Amino acid sequence: MAVKKGGLGRGMDSLMNDNSIDAKGSVTVNINEIEPNRNQPRKDFDEAALNDLADSIAQHGLIQPIVVRPTVDGRYMIIAGERRWRACRIAGLNEVPVIIKATDDRTLMELALIENLQREDLNAVEEALGFKALIDDFSLTQDEVAKKMGKSRSAVTNSLRLLSLNNTELEALRIGSISAGHARALLSCEDEDVRQKMLLAAVEGASVRELEKMAAMSKKAPKKEKKEQSKPTFYNEVELSLKETMRRKVQVKPTAKGKGTITIEFFSDKELSEFAKKLAGE
Repeated sequence: MAVKKGGLGRGMDSLMNDNSIDAKGSVTVNINEIEPNRNQPRKDFDEAALNDLADSIAQHGLIQPIVVRPTVDGRYMIIAGERRWRACRIAGLNEVPVIIKATDDRTLMELALIENLQREDLNAVEEALGFKALIDDFSLTQDEVAKKMGKSRSAVTNSLRLLSLNNTELEALRIGSISAGHARALLSCEDEDVRQKMLLAAVEGASVRELEKMAAMSKKAPKKEKKEQSKPTFYNEVELSLKETMRRKVQVKPTAKGKGTITIEFFSDKELSEFAKKLAGE
């Protein structure tokens, strides 16, 4: 089966050949002895497409073996081919052909990522989470991830940046309601109210360019001044009483429960001195 390489660096074949077991031969194993990789970057599987593949497998059999590695309990974990494994289960197959490979955890993750990237099966969120797993779990740098995946450093950085989206935005990106371009436009806007409007517009069909204009406009718009918190009625009454008694502008400003400041206007040093003497009880 011809695999689209797309400039993916070492690629699937290179990583497979790094391992000691020959990848050319395959053996048949019971499908119930195979389990998926819980760290598989791909989480979403199209049910309709799976059923179509299952129908094809039921008629023609599984042409391309599933790649697995042995586990300590005598079972097998999928390295590449979980979609085919799922379709085989739907088709009712009891046994499937597999290629057994001895791999470490990092190579397992790399192979799973590369297979899905080559097939363009990962959505933007899954891809970003896969890159993050390589960095967090295996201490790879962004440069190393880029080289292994056959991507530019900036592509990896931009992918990881998508994980800064809030949960609602991430879910919209995951299910395909918005594109990665829409997501990057959202990240360029710091105003949460505007971002909510941008997300709604994107879901309803706005272009990336339109979202970028909305983000740019939000930066030019004057920031709304925060409204002063309304004072308790008691403070307002005291303020009004002092103004009438002193014939001066007086401001009573609460700073905490039962605490605050009083500001009294004066027009000369002499007047200030008189206020000070009155406060001192002289």
